[in-house]
Amino acid sequence: MRIKKSFFVFLVVFLTAVSLVFAAGQKEKEAKKGKIRIAMVVKNLGNAFFEACHDGGKESVKELGGFELIFQGPSTPTAEGQIEIIDSLIAQKVDGIAISANDKDALVPICKKAMERGIKVISFDSAIAPEGRILHLAPSSDEYIGRSLVELLAKMIDYKGEIAILSASSTATNQNAWIKWMKKELEKPEYKNMKLVAIVYGDDLSDKSYREAMGLFKSYPNLRGIISPTTVGIAATAKALEDAGLAGKIALTGLGLPSEMKQYIKDGTCEKMELWNPIDLGYSATYITYKLVTGEFKGEPGEVMHVGRMGDIKIGKDGIAVMGKPYVFDKTNIDKFAAIY
Repeated sequence: MRIKKSFFVFLVVFLTAVSLVFAAGQKEKEAKKGKIRIAMVVKNLGNAFFEACHDGGKESVKELGGFELIFQGPSTPTAEGQIEIIDSLIAQKVDGIAISANDKDALVPICKKAMERGIKVISFDSAIAPEGRILHLAPSSDEYIGRSLVELLAKMIDYKGEIAILSASSTATNQNAWIKWMKKELEKPEYKNMKLVAIVYGDDLSDKSYREAMGLFKSYPNLRGIISPTTVGIAATAKALEDAGLAGKIALTGLGLPSEMKQYIKDGTCEKMELWNPIDLGYSATYITYKLVTGEFKGEPGEVMHVGRMGDIKIGKDGIAVMGKPYVFDKTNIDKFAAIY
């Protein structure tokens, strides 16, 4: 009797192991048949930067074999809106989620829930705290972005005068990280005659960013320059400068979409700005999520992932993988890139 019982237990364990191996193999087969579903959850809909990310994601789908890409985001950039969307995606039993976070900490519980259900979760562009994702795909390093934006503005204003920062939301992970490095860069001796007088937040909404810019002009009449590390904010600030008759008098730089900033670059309202290619970012985020779902990537620190046309991307400390360096746009190249995104 004891032998039969032991055999029965062994049989159950064996069959369970076989079923798990079969399920893993089945998931890989389903990827080839286009049955895997991956969701790209962005900060908000109607944002040209994330529309370009979506285009890159679709390029990845075409290259890897036709899995389904779901593109979603709240109407306004809030953590609450993203939480609702992720909860719905869990109910739909998607296989992977790539998200640009509106709040790194608020999204952790829902993303942990998703991972507990077997969903592969990564963040891109704006990070989720490490416990809420497998890895984070940073478009560039926080330090490089923060420091280089200060360098760009300093050259425009001859390293002298009052400056301000017009950011997105006060909780945006990437914005806060970049601002931290801007402040560190300003501590260098060469910036002793520059003073950061204000940091304001437009919440990645055009109308609010415009009003915040106008408020800066009024509150700081001696303002020499503005850094806006947000595609929505820099475009709104450029328009505010022109409407206020201050274009060319207050220098502007930041992170902007070439298609939205072309006129401002060409007329001198914004001499130079930076950005990575959002098409590449969406392509890479989707590609990596798919490879995590199929088991080809593990998502572990130290792993070097070959991400299609983007080449090798290494996962570093805290699961952060850096895609590349931002690119500087000016009058010499804006036409070329404005035609792309």
